[in-house]
Amino acid sequence: MSINEEAGAKKSRGRPKQFDRAQALDRALDLFWRHGYESTSMADLVEVTAAKAPTLYAEFGNKEGLFRASVERYLSRYAECYNQLLQQDLPIAEIVEAYIRTSAQVFTDPGNPSGCFMVCASAALSASSDDLAEMLRRKHHMQETNLQACFDRKVREGELLTDTDTALLAKYIICIIEGMSVQAREGASREDLLRLLDATMRVWPLLSQMGNSV
Repeated sequence: MSINEEAGAKKSRGRPKQFDRAQALDRALDLFWRHGYESTSMADLVEVTAAKAPTLYAEFGNKEGLFRASVERYLSRYAECYNQLLQQDLPIAEIVEAYIRTSAQVFTDPGNPSGCFMVCASAALSASSDDLAEMLRRKHHMQETNLQACFDRKVREGELLTDTDTALLAKYIICIIEGMSVQAREGASREDLLRLLDATMRVWPLLSQMGNSV
């Protein structure tokens, strides 16, 4: 090795490691998902992300900023997949089944904490975190809104009855999914959740005919 090459190698070894924002967010998301916002300290986040505290503060501002960025990370990872399902040109029963099945798979993925991050995070917030709670409610309500939009589309296309209560139908499916999240958090297996899916799809023909008078 020449003198120049040796000097270059030493310089490279001494160069600070570049901050990986995506990796830091994934690790922070995992921590918030497991322990919630209140029980996660900035020291915990520094340790799990392997980043220096000044770097995290410069990038996200504070713990709340990192939490908000983690929420967006979660939504970008999973919400797009859900929205694509809702836009498919398939019979509505197949869309609903795939939608719930995807939730069951996410909630029991061994590579992730169990349950839905949004549901878990909301449940763990204290009364002093009203701003964060409102943000989570608003983000989470988008899922219900998107489901209703899908049902409204199926009404326009003639697959669902004109008087279908699409708002109630969307709320019902979200309640099923949120219940599955709680079940997964309490140790239910993927097979357990898929049995709930099967039960839901057995009554889907009746659910899909719920009118506004119900």
